[in-house]
Amino acid sequence: MVETSARIDFLKQIHLFYGLEDDELAAVAGELEEKSFAEGNIVFEQGSKADSFFLIYGGSVRIMRKQDGKEIQLARLVKSDYFGEMALIEKRPRSGTVTATNDSLLLVLSRANFEKLYKKAPQLRLNLDVALRSRRLARSLQFKWLRKDEVIYFLARKHPIVFYQKAILPLFLLFVPAGLFYGFFYILDFAIVALAAWGSLLAVILWIIWLVIDWGNDYYIVTNQRVVWLEKVIGIYDSRQESPINTILSVGVETSQLGRILDYGDVIVRTWVGKIPFNNVSHPEQAQHMIEEYWNRTKAMGQQLEKDAMKKALREKLNLPVPSKPKPASDKPDETPPQPHPRRASLLRMLGSNTLKLRYETDDSVFYRKHWFVLVKQALVPLGGALAVIGLFIWRLIQLSRIPEEAFVRIVNGRVVFDTYSLALLMALVPLFGWVIYEVMDWSNDQFQVTPEQIIDLDKKPFGTQSRNAAQLESILGTEYKRIGILGELFNYGTVYITVGGSKLAFEDVVDPASVQSDIDRRRMARQEKQNQAKIAAERDRMVEWLVAYHESAGKSGKDGDQKQDRKTE
Repeated sequence: MVETSARIDFLKQIHLFYGLEDDELAAVAGELEEKSFAEGNIVFEQGSKADSFFLIYGGSVRIMRKQDGKEIQLARLVKSDYFGEMALIEKRPRSGTVTATNDSLLLVLSRANFEKLYKKAPQLRLNLDVALRSRRLARSLQFKWLRKDEVIYFLARKHPIVFYQKAILPLFLLFVPAGLFYGFFYILDFAIVALAAWGSLLAVILWIIWLVIDWGNDYYIVTNQRVVWLEKVIGIYDSRQESPINTILSVGVETSQLGRILDYGDVIVRTWVGKIPFNNVSHPEQAQHMIEEYWNRTKAMGQQLEKDAMKKALREKLNLPVPSKPKPASDKPDETPPQPHPRRASLLRMLGSNTLKLRYETDDSVFYRKHWFVLVKQALVPLGGALAVIGLFIWRLIQLSRIPEEAFVRIVNGRVVFDTYSLALLMALVPLFGWVIYEVMDWSNDQFQVTPEQIIDLDKKPFGTQSRNAAQLESILGTEYKRIGILGELFNYGTVYITVGGSKLAFEDVVDPASVQSDIDRRRMARQEKQNQAKIAAERDRMVEWLVAYHESAGKSGKDGDQKQDRKTE
């Protein structure tokens, strides 16, 4: 039985109850009912009636949905998470099946008590509104870079006021086609006026549509593993900036006077490598508390895992029985590489990925080269020159074929004579082809490598200098990728920036920079996990040696004391 005081402390840690007074929290705590579920037990099934709201006090659950004959995992929730609220608020059946993934203790609030609390506590209603928006938006979108065990806790777009402000000018410009139409019908009955009217109207409409799409392309995301800022301008710019959630230093809010009136502002997430701004999000204070909750939860979870590992190691070394414990739900990244997602159907992309070997693996290392389009740009001058010379050579051969007394090769006075013009063109091809080969070698030698321990930027000039920049994976503080320009969007290439200390490494012009970033992050987190385990093992061994020495010393002192006592007795 969980005491009321423990329940109140538990509720205070959850953003949903932020802003509630202690007496309100005590009332909620008193209405919660405890229910235990063994591993594999079903909490509720998809399509069943919604009659309760659930808080996870201990353990973990998995939410699955049957759709089109397949089971889709919606989320895996752990201690301090909650579920079941969407069906209660929307008054519909359950949208998924919830199953306990290990022995779990849930605190349950009945439908009647939940509705009463929802009506009486406006602060809770506001907090829940932010959470619901995040969950609805997360379920409507599919981010291919998410890992298998990654859960989106917070997801938001910019406030609609940002779109309205940008739409003022095109809406004002609607007066231009309106004036032209008026002139066409009432003043100048010229086709050119009608054409200008329709053209300007179409341009303004397309501008507004572009603004709508552009507004909806920016996302701010907090998962159980990282903080992410997705930013995209169609055909011009595409980037994903992120940092692991355990690198957060602080979370703040900045609002303007208008922002305070309309309840929107900037949430500034400061990390070791700078700040990730969540600009112009709705309900910024609630967003701040959500981020802080999951940040604090990550820190507490890491500390608890270290304590559990130390306790287990000490008991094993001291030959004490180790109590069996169900395996907790893990928030660690899935080290198994994700299945490749479908790529854009493009012949150029297929050639770049397969024929030119832009990405390949040897042993445990992954190698990347710059996109083939970069090679084309580098070799454009010599390649264009070679093609022009070949064209001139063919044209010369056609000329020679029309002149009976001329030929490419003739025998004059017993000597072999070549056409001077044709021979000069062939000789001109030699340096041009040499130049092309040099550019291909230069492109091929510029490689980026990710090993299980390092990232490496290798640049080698043919017959020239070589530079090598490397950094340990555990030194990476953040990653970001950018696709800039229409060509970057069309051919899907860009640059991945890796922040290491006070400097940055850049994997320039690589194909599919989002996948490259994911490769780096996956290996970095696997490396960090390996090092954490090694650190725990080293600390365990040091502590065990100290305890063994202590027990030996204590045992020796006890024996000496017994011997002295025996001599006194004698």
